[in-house]
Amino acid sequence: QVQLVESGGGLVQAGGSLRLSCAASGRTFSMYAMGWFRQAPGKEREFVAYISRSADSTLYADSSEGRFTISRDNAKNTVYLQMNTLKPEDTAVYYCAAKFSPGGPVLVPASYRYWGQGTQVTVSS
Repeated sequence: QVQLVESGGGLVQAGGSLRLSCAASGRTFSMYAMGWFRQAPGKEREFVAYISRSADSTLYADSSEGRFTISRDNAKNTVYLQMNTLKPEDTAVYYCAAKFSPGGPVLVPASYRYWGQGTQVTVSS
């Protein structure tokens, strides 16, 4: 089992940056591919970014491509999401999630086995 704890959210002005972290418990972190999702009020949870177990493959949603970067440090059991050029529409609760590989489709929340509690990101205009 894996427990995930996100941090790094907060309030930032449009155009600013934030770096989210997701710390995982346990010694099996490197066995899991990781994803970041977000959910805004009244909207469904949506895919943001994905990174494979060994970080040799990443995938981004169209909305985050070119602005966000996902990375991981398996020695520290941590996955990161660097978010630059933030926009008000990026406002949401951001969640990290772990999935078995290959498992189900990367973009689908149901493919992920473990979830963090989320961290709020608010971008003001």
